Amino acid sequence: MELSRRDFLKLSGGASVAGVLAYKTLDPGLASAGSLQLDLNKPIGEIPAICCYCGVGCGAIVAAEADKILNIEGDPDHPINQGTLCPKGQALAQIRQLNGEINPQRLTEPLYRAPGSTEWEPKSWEWIIETIARRVKDTRDKYFITEAQNASGATVTVNRCEAIGQIGGGELDNEECYLAVKLARALGLVFLEHCARL
Repeated sequence: MELSRRDFLKLSGGASVAGVLAYKTLDPGLASAGSLQLDLNKPIGEIPAICCYCGVGCGAIVAAEADKILNIEGDPDHPINQGTLCPKGQALAQIRQLNGEINPQRLTEPLYRAPGSTEWEPKSWEWIIETIARRVKDTRDKYFITEAQNASGATVTVNRCEAIGQIGGGELDNEECYLAVKLARALGLVFLEHCARL
């Protein structure tokens, strides 16, 4: 038997319709149920959150049980990331805990390494903040430039400090970056960089 293309389409269309009708006749309950419905929510507490890393503000869903984070995933209803998370966002739980417990590798106090030393020693927050502030102030006072000559040889006011640089990190959000840059500009810094550009 030789079939033309038109006859083949008619035959396959008729067979498809017959198959659908037979399926509905055999099990009408299954046919009316439609597609398979799966409950994608976990039987534990899920809390929407915002990722604390970069300034994008991706949405995350944190699954927790008995104050332990079990899972973190992107929020599919969030308008920014629509369910995706970068590796840093997916590792949010490791900041606070590891296998349900407080992460033992997380630093909880500042470490200081003296010039020429090979060992890190724990210091108090008060000592660290005062030491950093004193070193920034001393360096700025020593190397602050108030005037410089431009290309035409004229003296202009510049008010800058070229002996200190600042590098930002992907862990900072928009507000922290804003404050860090305001501080850098107030100190007269001109060398500002970010880890995303390196």
